[in-house]
Amino acid sequence: MTMEKGSISVQSQNIFPIIKKFLYADHDIFLRELISNAVDASQKLKTLVNKGVVKSEIGDLTIEVLLDEEAKTLTIRDRGIGMTEDEVKKYLNQVAFSSAEEFVKKYKAENTIIGHFGLGFYSAFMVSDKVEVITKSYQKNAKATRWECDGEPEYFIESSDKKERGTDVILHINEESKEFLDKNRIESLLKKYCRFLPIPIQFGTKTETTYEGEGEDAKEIATEVANIINNTDPAWKKSPSSLTDEDYKNFYNELYPFSQPPLFWIHLNIDFPFNLTGILYFPKLSQQLEVQKNKIQLYSNQVYVTDDVKDIVPEFLTLMHGVIDSPDIPLNVSRSYLQSDHNVKKITGYITKKVAEKLQSLFKKDRELYASKWEEIAPIVKYGMLTEDKFYDKAKNFALLKNTEGENFTIEEYQDKVKSNQTDKHGKIVFLYANQQTDQNTFIAAAKNRGYDVLLLDQIIDNHFIQHLEHKNDKILFVRVDSDTADNLIQTDETVESVLSDKDQEKVKTLFETVLKKDGHSIQLKALTKDDHPVMITRPEFMRRMQEMQRLQGMGMGGADMPDFHQLVINSNHPLIADKLLKMKSEQKKEDFVKYLYDLARLNQQMLKGADLSSFINRSLEFVS
Repeated sequence: MTMEKGSISVQSQNIFPIIKKFLYADHDIFLRELISNAVDASQKLKTLVNKGVVKSEIGDLTIEVLLDEEAKTLTIRDRGIGMTEDEVKKYLNQVAFSSAEEFVKKYKAENTIIGHFGLGFYSAFMVSDKVEVITKSYQKNAKATRWECDGEPEYFIESSDKKERGTDVILHINEESKEFLDKNRIESLLKKYCRFLPIPIQFGTKTETTYEGEGEDAKEIATEVANIINNTDPAWKKSPSSLTDEDYKNFYNELYPFSQPPLFWIHLNIDFPFNLTGILYFPKLSQQLEVQKNKIQLYSNQVYVTDDVKDIVPEFLTLMHGVIDSPDIPLNVSRSYLQSDHNVKKITGYITKKVAEKLQSLFKKDRELYASKWEEIAPIVKYGMLTEDKFYDKAKNFALLKNTEGENFTIEEYQDKVKSNQTDKHGKIVFLYANQQTDQNTFIAAAKNRGYDVLLLDQIIDNHFIQHLEHKNDKILFVRVDSDTADNLIQTDETVESVLSDKDQEKVKTLFETVLKKDGHSIQLKALTKDDHPVMITRPEFMRRMQEMQRLQGMGMGGADMPDFHQLVINSNHPLIADKLLKMKSEQKKEDFVKYLYDLARLNQQMLKGADLSSFINRSLEFVS
């Protein structure tokens, strides 16, 4: 058999139903595509006038969206370049033959054209029984043309009496898509997809109220004005030097009405090796980080694409808000998601770099102001340090650690501050920390009594963050203040002698083990100072971190949560142990006293609740009586 070469035949009657049904996942995209085409037609006319190709006045280029519920039609009307009969045949009758693509090749220097695929027009058939196009070219003596198609490969074309330059695309909405005959639905879609397009878009009219005169004599005047959907000149398209802080805040409010003002922002503006503009804002974050995601809007030439930007913005920056606009972002045919491309990685790296530079600049310029905002930007910075090595290398110089006194330090500054007093016997600089300043007050005070400094690390992300810092810097070790007794938070070779004999120590330990027959803790006798509590509950650092990681990740071990393991430490040098407990004659009193001391320790760790707490209060009242 001889080798044969040929071309696969693709017939429009086969592909048309597929385009109508599957080209776009969301059928409401049709409005974005048709408005984008109308904008393109208007931008082309502007380009031709600027080039001197067209000598006539541009006039009003406002695009109108006209809804007729009775006739069941939706019309998109532009006053742009229009089409001749030959162009109608060329561009509407050949699937994926894009006039925008052709135009861009011809006028590369002024590429403000949105569409490049040539399929957007056919999205009209997803929601229509029939589509009409009535168009008149800008060209002198051009005749108007009417084109009609009901979604089958056949079309009809004839002359039209349209007098004005431009194009009307009339959709006869089908029964399944009658939601697009609802005024509020169309307006919401226009505001979603078209709110920053560069040509004015009008959807009907609205009433504006003004007042003439003053006080009680003021007269209310209602005026019908054009309902313009979009801001044609959004802040991100302007030069940063022309914008004030108030301008940036106003634009943020335009994007996110009724939100708290942003902390600060970064204006992105690059034209090589790719084109990208935008403004990213640092919002005031809550502890619920997940709720804050998907707030960055992606645009391509001012056309809304998506708010799912995980492929172009590093994961940690999805907590930020704002806008990114780039014609160089590679979209799939339906513009609904990104395609893999080397430009995406470059853009991601550029955004990360700009964020780091902005934070570094703020830190150096006004450290006091930066520190005042740290608690709210910390989740973003810490998240970035955890996930992006290049960002970590920069951020370690402006990431702050705050102690319980409210003082803030960079990681290196804090290392220098505590190394003389908080270095353990293995040469590690110990960073003591609390995650609940109020609840762990006793442990914080005990650490401070020994001359130690204590950090406050109370954000959701901090459990991961401290482990990452330990991994990156093997000179430091984080230890929580309630993980051990104050004398052993920083391990040294110093020891304290017990006032009890070995025999008495054994008696005390046996008594506690007998009375407190409970799982979930171990009992240890230690010789501490008289200033330390008689009985303390500590949570070993390693076990506690494992528990917190498990809870944070929603994980179980073997189908069950890791048990709450803690350690019961008895201070053999405390008078209540050394003198009072051992000298009690009644075994019952000893048992009651052990339970009472244990409950005091539990109360100090917020572990005493419900019936146990009520019982403890009643026993306390009896002791007082």
